Amino acid sequence: MPADIAHQYRAAREAVALFDRSALGKVTVTGRDRLSFLQGMLTNDVKNLAPGQGVPAAFLDAHGKVMALLAVYAAADRLLLELPPSLTEKTLQTLDRYLISEKAYFEPVDEAFAIVSLQGPGARPLLERLAGVALDLPPYGHAEVSMGGAPIRVINRAEGPAPGFHCWVPAEHTASLRSAFESAGAVVAEPETLDVLRVEAGQPWYPQDVDDSVILPETRLESLVSYTKGCYIGQETVARVKYRGHVNRALTGLVVEGERVPDAGARLTAEGKEVGRVTSAVRSIALGRPIALGYVRREHLEPGRVLAVVDGAGEQPARVVVLPFVTQA
Repeated sequence: MPADIAHQYRAAREAVALFDRSALGKVTVTGRDRLSFLQGMLTNDVKNLAPGQGVPAAFLDAHGKVMALLAVYAAADRLLLELPPSLTEKTLQTLDRYLISEKAYFEPVDEAFAIVSLQGPGARPLLERLAGVALDLPPYGHAEVSMGGAPIRVINRAEGPAPGFHCWVPAEHTASLRSAFESAGAVVAEPETLDVLRVEAGQPWYPQDVDDSVILPETRLESLVSYTKGCYIGQETVARVKYRGHVNRALTGLVVEGERVPDAGARLTAEGKEVGRVTSAVRSIALGRPIALGYVRREHLEPGRVLAVVDGAGEQPARVVVLPFVTQA
């Protein structure tokens, strides 16, 4: 493990690390029908969000396959959406096809805002010092504060085992705010470090771990779904699996018993028969060994089951485990 990655990781677990998440898609939604329209599009309950609240959600096709994972934040006069990188245009084009007479207006604001992610137990104290206000926010809760004369939206978004926040920063203030965060003690960290943190926390990303070949129940992302909200695209598949059936495979954790980090896409086999595939793999700093996320057929999903991970470099044993791999003490 490179020394700089280890240093950045320690900051994210013990102090505060700064990640640039500006590649995430950023959209504002206005119009009187914005809540009711998205209520019929997304898996979670957005219609009843009060200003300052937010939820994770998924956008599915009619067969329950995942077109996007996203977060929805309600402000007084608009919604804010965070989408996977490079998915904004495709998602908005698809949503636009469902608009008939509803008053809902989607505006990409990728160039107008940066997203600075502060991760670690020191993130909240740092932000509270700079903002001069308490930030007692529930997960996905958010508040607009002033830092250095700039309006910053601070969102409770943990991207690893420790607490964390996303900050929507107006583009013209990005450099000065980053400098303020660094001066206050934030350690600038690389995407590779964030990848270790989010895999340890069992957080699948789109499209690395979830894409449009996957139906939502296979991801086990129950927090993205409301089973009481009413109809939305793909609901029939999600409800059928929940109440009357099962999936043939599901996302799970794998602790690799060898020393080599397997390739993404590596096959998972049992007695020579393919039973799944790896989607993401990293060397866990907390566990001191390679770990992976992957899809495994349901008859092999029992925790403790040992499978073989097969890629171009050979074969290694891996043990099925319940996610997350690591939690914050």
